[in-house]
Amino acid sequence: MIQCVKCSQVDGIMKAGYVRNKQRYLCKWCNYYFTHSEKDPTIESLVKRKRHQTTIIDIAKSLGVSNSTVSRALHGHADISPETRQAVLDKAAQLDYQPNQLAYSLVKSRTNTIGMIVPEFHNPFFPNVIIGAHEVLTRAGYNLTIMQSNESYQVEISNTRAMLANRIDGLLISLTQETNNFDHLGIFQKRGIPLVLFNRVCEQIDVPKVVVNDFEASFQAVEHLIMNGYQRIAHLGGPLTLQVSQERLRGYKAAMEKYDKPIEDHMVIQGMLTQQKARIYGQYLLDLADRPDAIFAVNDSSAIEIMLMAKEKGISIPDDLGVVGFSDNPESAYIGPGLTTVRQPTLEIGRTTAEWVLQLVDADEPDIPERKVLSTELIVRGSSVRNTG
Repeated sequence: MIQCVKCSQVDGIMKAGYVRNKQRYLCKWCNYYFTHSEKDPTIESLVKRKRHQTTIIDIAKSLGVSNSTVSRALHGHADISPETRQAVLDKAAQLDYQPNQLAYSLVKSRTNTIGMIVPEFHNPFFPNVIIGAHEVLTRAGYNLTIMQSNESYQVEISNTRAMLANRIDGLLISLTQETNNFDHLGIFQKRGIPLVLFNRVCEQIDVPKVVVNDFEASFQAVEHLIMNGYQRIAHLGGPLTLQVSQERLRGYKAAMEKYDKPIEDHMVIQGMLTQQKARIYGQYLLDLADRPDAIFAVNDSSAIEIMLMAKEKGISIPDDLGVVGFSDNPESAYIGPGLTTVRQPTLEIGRTTAEWVLQLVDADEPDIPERKVLSTELIVRGSSVRNTG
């Protein structure tokens, strides 16, 4: 008999659902809800059944066959008759059987999972690369596990450890701005786990790499500015720990030297290009007494920040200031007057890295080049074309 814990009445006590596996009651006399101190055996039984996941043993007991018969039927062995296999499949569906993928992976020494680590998701570059890789891997029957290092070397190390713990079959990775030690990547080589670097790569690790021709792209971008009459061109670059930053700086200098344009040290800035840093560096360049008449930025987000600041200061684009970015982010086409930028083949980068890692997984001696260099395209918009009419 249940007694109300508030008014002590025993009549008019009604059941009112369950709370934390305990029966809840409502007293009609004082309108008070309470739970009974003892767990209800019915709900306990339901919870236990809910927590139990159907196994091969459950299917075997239901059908009166051996565990091995069920296992072979589920994996399509030829020695199992079509009738038995269908009976096993029907019972598995009825009992909501889900295969233990981890156990199967341990037996086969393969998880059919490829890992991918990217520095950040804010820039559309990396999501587009992921789309290209996912397209290839899904078609090949592989899963793709994605982690973000958030431009942190320590997080990148943590990500690689998590990938190893999850027994991935291969790893695709683009390095952070901070990464200058590569021991955490060497572990994959020692364990024989295929590794492919893309976009942000290093030469200290002897693995396949997929990049774009950053030198050529930057040369063309700066040459375009020079052809449009700009003379004093500044470069807002990324950290020199990154090979992409080194190559884009090299392309900038080569174009300036070819056309006998001065390279002034105070107009070449290299650093971590967060949005905040881009505004600080851009403010510095735009406030110079001998202000540049054009800026080539290492990425579109920095270039757009410069354009916004220039407008705030009443600097006309492109008449007073030409701006060129890198990556062709979606917003680059819509900001007035439209940002001239370098378009990268992001989907192709993702597809190539995925195809290469699958070759490394499936072949003992895969025929894969050490490096693939993809071409870019200069997209000319209003931010760099002066009206000479």
